[in-house]
Amino acid sequence: MRTIRKSITFTEKQDNWIKLRIQDGDFTNDSEYIRDLVRKDQEQNKKLFELKNAIDEGLQSGQSSLTIKDIIKKVDNGEL
Repeated sequence: MRTIRKSITFTEKQDNWIKLRIQDGDFTNDSEYIRDLVRKDQEQNKKLFELKNAIDEGLQSGQSSLTIKDIIKKVDNGEL
């Protein structure tokens, strides 16, 4: 995988936080910490995107003839 060098600016408070995370042994350097944050953001947005798609699909599917009790029963039986 090709890497791209970026230059970013942090406040002193943010820089101290990053250094603290490295000192605590959570990460070996600044880049590793930033890449971890980006990966977590990507995963969170992926889940949000999937949720939005599921909501859209549900809205487009129309109204169900099932009652809430029917739905709960199906979930309990592993049918949904």
